[in-house]
Amino acid sequence: MKTSREQFHNALETAFQSARDYIENLDSSPVGATADVQTLRKQLSKPLTNDGMPPEQVIAELARDAQAGLIGTGTGRFFGWVIGGAVPAALGADILASAWDQNGALYATSPAAAIVEEIAGAWLKEILGLPAHASFALVTGCQMAHTTCLAAARHALLAKLNWNVEEKGLFGAPPIRILTSGMRHGTFERAIRLLGLGKSHVLLLDSDERDCLRADELERALRIDPSTPTIVLLQAGDVNIGAMDDFKTLIPLAKKYNAWVHVDGAFGLWAGASPRYKHFVAGVEAADSWATDGHKWLNVPFDSGYAFVAHPESHRASMSFRGAYITHDADARDEMDWNPEWSRRARGFPTYAALRQLGRNGVAEIVENCCEHARSLVIEIGKLAGAEVVWEPTINQGLVRFLDKKSGATEEDHDRRTDQVIAAIVASGEAFFGGTTWRGRRAMRISVSCWRTTSEDVRRTVRAVEKALRET
Repeated sequence: MKTSREQFHNALETAFQSARDYIENLDSSPVGATADVQTLRKQLSKPLTNDGMPPEQVIAELARDAQAGLIGTGTGRFFGWVIGGAVPAALGADILASAWDQNGALYATSPAAAIVEEIAGAWLKEILGLPAHASFALVTGCQMAHTTCLAAARHALLAKLNWNVEEKGLFGAPPIRILTSGMRHGTFERAIRLLGLGKSHVLLLDSDERDCLRADELERALRIDPSTPTIVLLQAGDVNIGAMDDFKTLIPLAKKYNAWVHVDGAFGLWAGASPRYKHFVAGVEAADSWATDGHKWLNVPFDSGYAFVAHPESHRASMSFRGAYITHDADARDEMDWNPEWSRRARGFPTYAALRQLGRNGVAEIVENCCEHARSLVIEIGKLAGAEVVWEPTINQGLVRFLDKKSGATEEDHDRRTDQVIAAIVASGEAFFGGTTWRGRRAMRISVSCWRTTSEDVRRTVRAVEKALRET
């Protein structure tokens, strides 16, 4: 029987070779998955044996059998949803984090993980232009960042009314109203549900022609029963056109009525890292909390999200726990005081490594390159026969649609044609896009978030779209 050392060595060597082959072949492999659900089930549904099998065999078979079901999110031609790739240092650190297998709950459970997270949080605030005094949490993604921030908001708003929500719960508590626009993301809605704040307490306000929350609508809503505890959700980059609310106007307006202002900046908050695009988030630092992702524009591997709160005392009160069996440190930052997880991956390592590799200028370069490539894609695809620009990007999100060629074609025909062309592009393996319905019309979303995207990727993708239009 092999020793544990030999088992680890063989498993890691096999995994390393498979991972290297995958990354080296990204540019020549189909971007979308090539196997259907039945095929994947057949390939991966192995009999569970009594005695197990050698770890290197498990890894080799897993790499082989999962290959056709993987989506090339790390390639420069993946433009679906808003997902980045992984910069090399972040990927390497993520592998180390798995090998080290640290519980990032307390300084006591992993001193190195705690200090790395402490440093990474300070760097993130500096790059994003957020207040240095803000508390932070490294969580799984923007949904849990929303949950963390809104838990702090819930605590702060109800504490002002002498209601300790952590002790008493929400039964009988004063209701909290939530004001936002129709552009809010589903992750925010799920956070509302998880916290028991209730969808019925969300009031959707009108947006302007650029999908930004209107100041007059917000003030009108705030004036209605101004004593009601209120959260105002603002958007830094919606998923269709990258809409940015007017933070300079809306945040002071909300604060005038004592509302808590939370910013959904899943990717748009990173505009603050770029000298060229930071004007889009001017004034955002005056909010009460902010949520963003690392697995978008910072290009850190999944899972990576960041929550920031301008009121550390409310943040900590909503999350922390004390017990006789827990070893807390008087001088170091215990991570579990600031996030909803107890046992948690030491996810600060990849963020720390990504920021060290990129530096301030590198992060800005990713943001700026993605925005330029998104604009080029939309403009060049829009020039093709049978294509139409719906929204030219202001940052990294744009929309195009494809028109039915027949005489008298209806909007429904154009919608159907758009979905057909998107499917053909994805089936070609040359690029990956997703569809959306925006202002009542189907469109293809163009979202550029990966550090690997180049001008050649743009040209190659445009050729693929042209071919799909010609052959579909």
